[in-house]
Amino acid sequence: MRIIAGIAKGTSLVAPRNRDVRPTSDRVREAIFSSLGDRVIGSDALDLFAGTGALGLEAASRGAQTVLFLEHSQPALTTLYTNIAAFKRHPGTPTVLTVRAVDVFSELAQLSRDGCAFSLMFADPPYGHIAQQLLDEPTLPSLLAGGGCLVLESAKRDVLVPPPSWQVFREAIYGDTHVSFLSANRAQ
Repeated sequence: MRIIAGIAKGTSLVAPRNRDVRPTSDRVREAIFSSLGDRVIGSDALDLFAGTGALGLEAASRGAQTVLFLEHSQPALTTLYTNIAAFKRHPGTPTVLTVRAVDVFSELAQLSRDGCAFSLMFADPPYGHIAQQLLDEPTLPSLLAGGGCLVLESAKRDVLVPPPSWQVFREAIYGDTHVSFLSANRAQ
């Protein structure tokens, strides 16, 4: 696993040796970021269920100005810190990278109370009902800045039903991974 493009292109990323963390593959990350294009440059990004940090670090490498990583699992946090250290060894990495070792759902409520807004949000939760639970979380749409994008990964077999607060504008399947690109429906 590596960073695919940008100022830290080619940086190797490590993953914990357990089944609890399922990093986004290089192929899927490449497709995601090809779809996002220039909207990454200058963005404020939120990496939910960050795991190895591959999505947030790819965004940072491609020009995001800030990335906030949320992760609760201790093995994943250890890996995340290792990958951030490897990323920071590259000259010219001005992105502000922040890690919060928290439960994602509790922290979403806090970020909403704090009035935070992100132009990009990445979510690669454990497969199963968590992706739907995330979409149903009432505070999540308020965290997406106007014109922003939520990139949500789920298993191909998972059936997601976005509530009215979300609008899916692009979907793709890569192997067993289903990727949804969503915007917040401000008419709600």
